[in-house]
Amino acid sequence: MNNYFFFLFLFFISSFTYSSGMRLDIHDKHVVMDNGIVEVTISNPEGFVTEIRYNGIDNLLELLNKESNRGYFDMVWDEGKSKRKKGEFDRMEATNMSVIVENEEQVELSFTRMWNSSLQGLYPPLNIDKRFVMVSGSSGFYTYAIYEHLDEWPGFNLSNTRIAFKLRKDKFHYMVVAGDRQRFMPLPDDREEGRGQVLAYPEAVLLVNPIEPQFKGEVDDKYQYSCESRNNEVHGWISMDPPKSTGFWIITPSNEFRSGGPLKQYLASHVGPTSLSVFHSTHYSGVDLIMRFRPNEAWKKVYGPIFIYLNSLSNGESPTGLWDDARQQMVNEIESWPYKFPASEDFVKAEQRGQVEGRLLVRDRYMSDAFIPVSSASVGLASPGEPGSWQRESKGYQFWTITDDKGYFSITNILPGKYNVYSWVKGYIGDYKYDKVINITSGSEVNVGEIVYEALREGATLWEIGIPDRSAAEFYVPDPNPKYINRIYVNHTDRYRQYGLWERYADLYPKEDLVYNVGTSDYTKDWFFAQVNRKKGNKTYQATTWQINFNLENVNANGTYKLRVALASVHYAELQIRVKNSSEANPPLFTSGVIGSENTIARHGIHGFYWLFNVDIKGTLLAQGNNSIFFSQPNNSSPFQGILYDYIRLEAPPHHTNFTPKLNIL
Repeated sequence: MNNYFFFLFLFFISSFTYSSGMRLDIHDKHVVMDNGIVEVTISNPEGFVTEIRYNGIDNLLELLNKESNRGYFDMVWDEGKSKRKKGEFDRMEATNMSVIVENEEQVELSFTRMWNSSLQGLYPPLNIDKRFVMVSGSSGFYTYAIYEHLDEWPGFNLSNTRIAFKLRKDKFHYMVVAGDRQRFMPLPDDREEGRGQVLAYPEAVLLVNPIEPQFKGEVDDKYQYSCESRNNEVHGWISMDPPKSTGFWIITPSNEFRSGGPLKQYLASHVGPTSLSVFHSTHYSGVDLIMRFRPNEAWKKVYGPIFIYLNSLSNGESPTGLWDDARQQMVNEIESWPYKFPASEDFVKAEQRGQVEGRLLVRDRYMSDAFIPVSSASVGLASPGEPGSWQRESKGYQFWTITDDKGYFSITNILPGKYNVYSWVKGYIGDYKYDKVINITSGSEVNVGEIVYEALREGATLWEIGIPDRSAAEFYVPDPNPKYINRIYVNHTDRYRQYGLWERYADLYPKEDLVYNVGTSDYTKDWFFAQVNRKKGNKTYQATTWQINFNLENVNANGTYKLRVALASVHYAELQIRVKNSSEANPPLFTSGVIGSENTIARHGIHGFYWLFNVDIKGTLLAQGNNSIFFSQPNNSSPFQGILYDYIRLEAPPHHTNFTPKLNIL
């Protein structure tokens, strides 16, 4: 009997070591996975990652933080009954741990929290299953999560959910979010009172007395390091402590589970040192992207897996070697997607997925009657909806690719379900949607053949401003105030990420607003990247009206002209359009009403949601000779209210009116 308890004790407490080096230790408060390369400790049963041991470092995670604040999933939610701007923060603490797989090649652990009515108001009505996977011979570990809302449960709202890792500030000082966005970073201590000065909002801090003088005078703001989902594949931190440099990387091999499509911007790594994998957020999109669950709405989704990759180099070698290696590992992970190892049946394997292929052609009948194949056009599958609805879709999965130089596309590894095919093409305004719903089943291969996007147009172009690419990056982005520099973005293609650019409008236009003269003005120099309010005094702002002047040699008084206005982002703003007269007493020809809550201007973005407005202008409103169109934004309670334009075009009436317009240059 004593031998029985002795072996039982060994079963639960001692290490299980296989010939491959895999080991699993289960203790009362912690669980340890170890493959001989990496050792990961997770709290039991909460499911917080408390230690990552690698490369001779006893813990890569911040020792000064509580165990619940080192590596963890979290979400922001509310019951959907109030208009509170901020929801409840939930660190998704699990209540049960179980071993799902344990063999020579793999260990997979599950940490669950099951919901019932006694928890209403305390936690979101979700069953949560957090998984951690370690594979033999792998320099890292995988993690994913399964969220489920049962059909008999109450509704709620989900604003944000992610996994976060807080690394040791005494070791990790060099951050990489892209090949051209990497640098030594200040310490979190530099943001605290006495060393840092909070600017217009808490995330933006001017470093006035940093521990390391090299950062003095710089601005630190996590939003300066956001990434589009399509580019948010690998990022992380490097420790250069001897004897070997160590890299910590988050690799996301697929963005199928992220909300909002490929252009949606997400946080990545930032001062902390912190690295995030964000699955869903309302950043750069606002309330339109909140996941709103109705009562009795059944839903389940798998987020991940993502890979936490660790690598090392001998000191003296360039840290870019670690970045290059991490990028190659990213390629390896992408090629391995969808993974074979996840044990959950909710993660759909390759043989259960489908494929869609076809060819995208575009016809702009005012340019040519030909059907033109376009390269690098974005083509994707998302839940059925209206053209462009994919950017506001969050509950389902999305699958995107780009066309080749002949317009062909192939989208693989699509989960079973019903989808629309969507597309948008640089150089053309608007959105395309294939008119048939695609039903993907296990192993299905669907060829949609040649699909044609009839470019949105009713008449010949009289004039245009910008490039239709869903971004304001081509417009004039000013140099920042020298007091608010982030040195990484000096002479950088992403110069719009500098802090405080909204205030530069008042410097450039202190009394009079922007006037753009078609034919002589240059939108890269003369069109400010955002129509913002003019700062007048302490927290007082003046609304702005921009003016476009143009000259028409002939006017068709019986025809209708079309003004196309594509917006790259809006934040609690109203676009009013008037012709001839800018006076607010003159009712606008068009108003958008107050739209948008994307906060792109404050968060150093260059695009958020795409908006398109098509405004009819009767020929009687235009004159032979000089004309003016006025764009007003009357809301002036905040410096961040404003509009980022993508592209503006004035079209002549349809050619069947037997009228050929001519444009004079001012």
